Amino acid sequence: MVFKNPYINIETIDLRLNALKIIKCLEQVTIGEKSKFYEQAEVSNFQRNKNNIKIGTNSHIRGHLQIFKQGGNITIGNFCYVGESSKIWSACNIIIGNKVLISHNVNIHDNISHPINSEMRIKDYKRILGVENYNAEIFDLRPKSVLIKDKAWIGFNSIILKGVTIGEGAIVGAGSVVTKDVPDWTIVGGNPAKIIREIPENER
Repeated sequence: MVFKNPYINIETIDLRLNALKIIKCLEQVTIGEKSKFYEQAEVSNFQRNKNNIKIGTNSHIRGHLQIFKQGGNITIGNFCYVGESSKIWSACNIIIGNKVLISHNVNIHDNISHPINSEMRIKDYKRILGVENYNAEIFDLRPKSVLIKDKAWIGFNSIILKGVTIGEGAIVGAGSVVTKDVPDWTIVGGNPAKIIREIPENER
């Protein structure tokens, strides 16, 4: 086995594999200066158009960015962070402003991911497995745009659902499920997320 071979440097192999993963991510996006993908990051650009996933400057990505064949755009601004195991999946349009912090295990989706009709959903599942060949574009994922404004902070394990706007400087508490718009400079939490309090000027 490779791991028992004294002539092979496992650390070097790991570094090469990580580098290949990062290069694969970079090939699928448009990215600004001093922005970075880490070895935990993934990109699934099913449209094969790198202009549909845009990342600004000085942003750091550890999560999974995905756009569907049916459509989808992801725009991430400057000085943003996307934590490990977070998923940003778009079939419409997800816009993330500047200086936005997205913690680990966050899910941001602008669509329902699979058809509501059970038979169509099974077809979609078989297509994903490679058992049957269907055109994914026939499935209506009922997309609605998501907007996360500048300086927002999304706590770990939170879920942002389709059609939602997160206001400027807003804070989404850990484990929240956001189904409705969040006003600027407010803290929300819970399932479904509700306003906890407004953030006063001296805390902004």
